[in-house]
Amino acid sequence: MNWSSHEFIWLDWAVLAIGLIGVVWAVWHAIVKDKKAQQGEDSSAYLFGKGEPWYVIGMAIFAANIGSEHLVGLAGTGAKDGVGMAHWEMQGWMILILGWLFVPFYQLLINKMGKIITMPDFLKFRYTQATGSWLSIITLVAYVLTKVSVTAFTGGIFFEYLLGLNFWVGAIGLIAVTAVFTVFGGMKGVMTLSSIQTPILIIGSFLVLFLGLATLGGGSVSEGWSTMMDTAKQMHDGYGINHMFHTDPGDPMYAEYPGYVVFLGACIIGFWYWCTDQHIVQRVLGQVPGEDNAKVMARARRGTIAAGFFKILPCFMFLIPGMIAAALAQHPEINGFVMEDTDAAFALMVKNILPAGIKGIVTIGFVCALVASLAAFFNSCATLFTEDFYKPMKKGKSEAHYVFVGRVATVVVVLLGLLWMPVMMSLGSLYSYLQGIQSLLAPAMVAVFTLGIFSKKITPKAGEWGLIGGFIVGMIRLVTNVITDTGKALTDTQAVAIPGFDGQIMHGAFWENTTWFWQTNWLVFECWLLVFIVCLMVCVSFFTPAPSKAQVDAITFTSDFKKSIRESWGIWDILGTLLVVGLCACFYAYFW
Repeated sequence: MNWSSHEFIWLDWAVLAIGLIGVVWAVWHAIVKDKKAQQGEDSSAYLFGKGEPWYVIGMAIFAANIGSEHLVGLAGTGAKDGVGMAHWEMQGWMILILGWLFVPFYQLLINKMGKIITMPDFLKFRYTQATGSWLSIITLVAYVLTKVSVTAFTGGIFFEYLLGLNFWVGAIGLIAVTAVFTVFGGMKGVMTLSSIQTPILIIGSFLVLFLGLATLGGGSVSEGWSTMMDTAKQMHDGYGINHMFHTDPGDPMYAEYPGYVVFLGACIIGFWYWCTDQHIVQRVLGQVPGEDNAKVMARARRGTIAAGFFKILPCFMFLIPGMIAAALAQHPEINGFVMEDTDAAFALMVKNILPAGIKGIVTIGFVCALVASLAAFFNSCATLFTEDFYKPMKKGKSEAHYVFVGRVATVVVVLLGLLWMPVMMSLGSLYSYLQGIQSLLAPAMVAVFTLGIFSKKITPKAGEWGLIGGFIVGMIRLVTNVITDTGKALTDTQAVAIPGFDGQIMHGAFWENTTWFWQTNWLVFECWLLVFIVCLMVCVSFFTPAPSKAQVDAITFTSDFKKSIRESWGIWDILGTLLVVGLCACFYAYFW
């Protein structure tokens, strides 16, 4: 047997099959055990989970974030642009804001409403019914367009490079398996799968990291690291891809990631994703009935601290292996490593670096990661639809009925994701598409949630105007970018045909006068959009009715609640938090 084979052999396939059967059994056993303990269906448990331990919460947050866009996109970006994208991954410190600042506010509203909340619930209570409904609509649309279809698409690419499967077989197979898993597993299934796949994924990825460095360094990890960094410094016309900030206008990466504004732009997107997105926040809201506030907040906070540690890892699990792949591709004499497409970086590393048998074990973790990430999106969509649309319209139904509706909603999301995939594939660069969508959605979310929590003077109508206005401006920017290819298709003499306007032609001069709107760097535009929305909300607050006493009370801590917050943390929480922040700071210092 060739233990160093660069292909999947029978041993790898056998290990993969046996491992996946074992994972299915473990998840099924956990679900059955949980249902027996509940003595029947429970929509709250199905959608949110029931007070999982802090370490499971931490792994679930981490697993919900890790998807095929990391296995394909992050590793591919590492191979192409080095650590430039690390700003979006080195955000363990950002997750701490969820646990320390936002969870207490969410828990306060849970107490007042008497039920576990969704993010639209919060906006409905703090602002207006329309504000929460708009958030649900925006979130559901975003999940279909940027989460489900993208994860399936990149999953198909990964399986094609790693296992040799046809792209559509891998993509549709991933969606079908995940849909079945989510429909019958619910949040308990997602949580259980997360706790299984996280250690496998971490160990497997670090095997790729260290064995890749050893291969590059002729058996020495330190020599491999030096070779990788030397190669990175020579790339991009000598400007290098070994640093996170690109401040020289001559740097090829400056146009995409200009100077230090990249950090602010990444923070806006990270703040939205980690602190206000249903997909992530849902992991910390599950609780045992009758449990006191201090225990709930302690478990949630410690879960976010654990997730903060985990979140430091993806740069070493995916991005740096991509950089190793780029270095190996420039030194094919080392082990014959050839990489024609940077999106293939991680899959090729697994195939070329790991020994037989280990490939199969590591792939189990990757398959589970894809399913867990996609299942988390499906589950969040089911939660938003059931809690924010169906339950208010159909009150008094049985818990089993609400669970069934959540499952139907999941199937609908699956079908919509499949229908969107061919359209998405025709829109150009996947990573640019994702970044553009996120930068246009995040500012409105950040402004509305932050001002809604920390200001008692922001009025209900201001929140509604901020969310809707910010979304509309963002979508106009998106549409004009699609029409003009971010202005690249225009010259002084060009004209542009706009679909849907009866063939009318808009002369290029018209577009030239407003090129700042779509040609401004996406990160710069994101920052100014946030400023615009905040100013809009403040101005609207001067001319619209003040929030009611109930709305102000929703963000006002009583003395008893303050006591619960203080009782929920101790010295280990503080030390863990400081360590997460310190590790992130060290990474920035090294790759500055």
